[in-house]
Amino acid sequence: MANHPSALKRARQTVKKTAVNRANKSKLRGVLRSLREAIASGDTAAATTQFRATVSLLDKGVQKGALHDNTASRYKSRLNARLKAISTAKPAKAATAKKSAKKA
Repeated sequence: MANHPSALKRARQTVKKTAVNRANKSKLRGVLRSLREAIASGDTAAATTQFRATVSLLDKGVQKGALHDNTASRYKSRLNARLKAISTAKPAKAATAKKSAKKA
């Protein structure tokens, strides 16, 4: 246990900052989970709106120091690629279904 006043203050600050960072990271993990579930379900509209909220929260996490800048960029890039994959995959499936329906 700290004995000096400055060390005691630093210990109090650490407890507060740890609680704030934990809350921010927990909120971020929840939003990431819901976005991944929306992407997995294939609902493009819901995933797009969820993506915007997730990107906003990632940027706020960087501002607050809970995440490193490159980590947030990596998350955004990978999630955007997955979102783009489901948004382009649906029309391709519909087009092949139309082609196969015409042949039959």
